[in-house]
Order: sequence, then C-alpha cells, then structure tokens
Amino acid sequence: MSTNISRWIKKAERFDVQAYKPPHDPKRLQKTHVAYCGALFKHPYDDELALLVTDPGSGNTAWLEFRVKDISYVEPLPSIADPDGDVVFVVRIWVKKMSVGVRHTPFLVEDLSFRGGE
Repeated sequence: MSTNISRWIKKAERFDVQAYKPPHDPKRLQKTHVAYCGALFKHPYDDELALLVTDPGSGNTAWLEFRVKDISYVEPLPSIADPDGDVVFVVRIWVKKMSVGVRHTPFLVEDLSFRGGE
C-alpha cells in the first residue's frame, strides 16, 4: 500500500525553530539528548507542540510529536524533493532525554477477530 503523504505535507507550514549555537562539547549533547531526523512542522492547533515527519515520502513514515521547549538544538540536513519538484526541508532535532513524545504510526485497518470455527 502506498502512502501519499505529499498532500498532507503541502498543507502544513514549515516549522522554523531558531537553532542554538553548537555546543562546545558534542559528546555532552549526546549524553543528555536524543537525535531524531525528519521534516519539522508546526502542530496544527497547539503552538507548544512540534511534529516531526520521519522518512517523509516513503511507505514507512511516522509522525513524532514533541514539546517545543524539549527541543534544544536543530541541525539542517540536505533537503529532499519529490518528482513534482516540491521540496521538503529535513532537520535533525535534539530532544532532551526523559521528555515525553508521542509516536503516530499509520497502519492498515483490517478485521483480526478470532476465526476458530471457520
């Protein structure tokens, strides 16, 4: 099954987060934060939340939701473009360890009821 995420991405606004200056000690950042990569967008109705679309354009996409205040550092990565020329800006975000995030993963809806008598 092919997931057409490009329609959803086009409707969302790009989420601009001001990147902090690089830390003096990147090893320290790795001890206190976890990195996630994808396309970053504003949450549709809550300005305190951000959505990260992982692996945009593929069939293995998930949406991760984080509080903006838990994102400490943002690094730009190479952008990707679809066949129509629409560009998706990709970033690596560093989220504080022990922060609460929500993972939204698409799945195929099907009847999995017990069929023992058939």
